[in-house]
Amino acid sequence: MHREAKQKLSRKAEEVSEERQRYPTRIREIILENFMSYEYARIPLREGLNLIVGPNGSGKSSILLAMSVALGQAYTERSRKLSDLIRRGKQIARVSLVFENTERDGKRPIPYSKSDTFMLSRYLRKDGTYWFEADYREIDKAEVTRLLREFGINPDNILIIMHQGMIEELGSVSPQERLKLVEEAVGFSEYREKIQLSERELNSLVTEESSLLQLIENANQALEYWKQIYQRYLEKKGLLEHRALLERELLWSQESKISRSISQAREKLETKKAVLEDMMEERDALLKKAEESYTSLLDKQTEVKKLFFTLVRAEKERSANTATALISKSLIEELSSILKQLNSLEKGREKLEERLEYINSKLQSYLEESERKNSELSKEVSSLQAEVARSENMLKAMIEDYISTRVKGEVLQFRIKNIESEIKELERSILQYEQELEELRPKLEQAMPRIDTSRQPYEIAEEIKLVSAQLQKMQDIPDEAEKIYTTYAGNLEELKVRLSQLQENKKILLEELRKRKEVWRNALISLVEEIQPYYQAVLSAADATGFVKLENEEDVEQAGLQLYVGFRGTAPTTLDPYTQSGGERSVALVAFVLSLQSKIVSPIRAMDEFDIHMDPRNREAMFRMILAQMKKAGSSQYIVITPSLITVLDKNAHVITVQAVHGRSEVRELVTKTKE
Repeated sequence: MHREAKQKLSRKAEEVSEERQRYPTRIREIILENFMSYEYARIPLREGLNLIVGPNGSGKSSILLAMSVALGQAYTERSRKLSDLIRRGKQIARVSLVFENTERDGKRPIPYSKSDTFMLSRYLRKDGTYWFEADYREIDKAEVTRLLREFGINPDNILIIMHQGMIEELGSVSPQERLKLVEEAVGFSEYREKIQLSERELNSLVTEESSLLQLIENANQALEYWKQIYQRYLEKKGLLEHRALLERELLWSQESKISRSISQAREKLETKKAVLEDMMEERDALLKKAEESYTSLLDKQTEVKKLFFTLVRAEKERSANTATALISKSLIEELSSILKQLNSLEKGREKLEERLEYINSKLQSYLEESERKNSELSKEVSSLQAEVARSENMLKAMIEDYISTRVKGEVLQFRIKNIESEIKELERSILQYEQELEELRPKLEQAMPRIDTSRQPYEIAEEIKLVSAQLQKMQDIPDEAEKIYTTYAGNLEELKVRLSQLQENKKILLEELRKRKEVWRNALISLVEEIQPYYQAVLSAADATGFVKLENEEDVEQAGLQLYVGFRGTAPTTLDPYTQSGGERSVALVAFVLSLQSKIVSPIRAMDEFDIHMDPRNREAMFRMILAQMKKAGSSQYIVITPSLITVLDKNAHVITVQAVHGRSEVRELVTKTKE
């Protein structure tokens, strides 16, 4: 428990907290506007007794009701709505209380008002809206309640404001409720509140103590359980550390493997580049050779074409000569035939023979020339055919050589491409290895210092798998096991310390509660002892005896205030509706209320028709006692409402008469004259 709470518990029980000095006030005037039977009325009030009299139905009770409404009381007579209190035909009503606020010892009762009077108003509208005003400034009900509490005024306490018929209500409440009303009226509520506060604190401590004991038991069990878990956690922690070391070794093994791969790839790359350079030189030589072969091939093709064309020409000429020879031979043969036929002719034979002989000789010469030329052409054709065949063979060889050169060049180019591809692949591999190494570098930096290992990554990975398999069996062990164990151990010690502190605080609080109950009980006993003579004196005026008894004073919740009364010589009995008559109960209750007047802290009190059930004799006796009590009231203000004819009156009483005139209530002050 915090130090402040402990200090609070260890303080001594006070009788009552010191409040600021109260400067009592009183109501100077009640102003009614469109309220119930009032159109407009100003009811002046004085210190001491203010007696409001008038026939039934004149509007007397409306004055007290109006005052209650202005004070924020929930009571509205027969549980009517506030809007029902507005005068018929009107839309808005106002009730104002003008309080005394003159300075006393340089201070005002209501300090935030600088005027000698303070006006508290409440407005009621037919549409159901209501609001308060303080010196024409709107305020809320909470501020009204706070203001009234400063003066000890609670308008809902029937010992302070008793409406018509409430005297019976005071008689019908339980002794416990009656005691609470008295405590509030005389300013003892704080005693009960402090006791209840201490009891709540004590109950809270008892509950907390029980919870702490249960928590300590649970914590012991949990601590034992977590101790076993913690032992396994240490084993797990060792395995985790070993795995972490293996993972570091794996990283450096991977780094070594990648570095070796990079070196090997670079060596291969240099070798491949050298081979590529040799191949490219060989390829260039083959390309040059192929180009030269191609040029020679083209020349040879031209030469072959020329030979071929020459051969064709020779063949054509030979064919033509052969044809000419054949024609000549045919003609010669035909001419010979003709000559043979001419031998049989006689006329002109000689000239014709000469002519034919000439033709024949010419043909013979042509034939011979053709045969000669044909022989030459045959030789030329044979020579050309041999030359063409030889050239074609050379051309074929050149083509084969060119093709072979080109094939070798293409094969070499293919090998060059393969080598280039292999070089690119090696370069990509080197780049990939370097990227892998770069990606691995942050982990390597975290895995420093370097671990030199000769093991391969797969070997280390296998060992990591074995360790991970062992850790898998320990996966139910939380990583927070150590923290939980130490926390439970610390919490257990803390709980024990808290329990020790709580038990000490409990002793202190029990002692404080005992003292507070003693203060409360002594205060009530003293109160009963003080009011007892007044109660008995008032009863004796009505030929009755009785006493006030405090019951169950050891138990705050069960404690009550019981009234006993006996009339005309009978022994006092408990006041209840079955033993005494209505008038007798009224006498006893008025006697009780009057006996409390000197102790009630509220400067303003009011009673309406307390004497409704009393016979004339008791009514006169009660009025005498009221007047006697009011003389001792000092600066307190009393408002008593009665429809009865007053036969006993004091010159100090302020009498106000109320009459109903043409449907509205009118108020007048009655001035009493004293005998000279």
